[in-house]
Amino acid sequence: MEGVKLFDKWDCDEVEIEDPGLRRYINLDNIMAPRSKGRHPDKQFYKADVQIVERLLNRLYVAGHRGNKHKITSGHNVGKSEKLWTLIEKSFEIIEEETEENPVQVFVKAIENSAPKEEVVSYQRGGVIAREAVIVSPMRRVDLALRMIAQGAYEKRLAAEDDAEKYLAEEIIAAYENDSSIRSIRDKQRREREAEGAR
Repeated sequence: MEGVKLFDKWDCDEVEIEDPGLRRYINLDNIMAPRSKGRHPDKQFYKADVQIVERLLNRLYVAGHRGNKHKITSGHNVGKSEKLWTLIEKSFEIIEEETEENPVQVFVKAIENSAPKEEVVSYQRGGVIAREAVIVSPMRRVDLALRMIAQGAYEKRLAAEDDAEKYLAEEIIAAYENDSSIRSIRDKQRREREAEGAR
């Protein structure tokens, strides 16, 4: 009898995480339909126990929100798990067709490529605002990568008429290929450039 696979199609056991710093924070359990339904939040670092594709789903609920201004709303997505699952499944099918690889492997590599290693923090020293370069924690690196991938795909979808799964697949493939023309890679490079300047 074959084991459980993601969406009953892709085996997460085949996926390798190359960045050793992220291994603990990218969960690749084989779950047919990853929906933990909030069973982890009472634990510290609970997101590390949530399957990585489910974390993408959770991020797509609020893909448009940026900062406190909420210039782009994600109201279209809220409360529609089934719709978003179908979107992710179709996106992964497109990724598999275009790359001829396990789409979960492509997605994990896209996260590794989009996750910034350094960024700048600002704090007040006397009457002056000082900026300092800091190393980004692994959990935040994964969070930022997922946020930028979701926002990049969502913005493209709002500006065009094609199906959403096409834009999500394009965003993941471009991040996998380290293409600096997309939002997630551009944002990573900007954060690391600012950190280098603040050293």
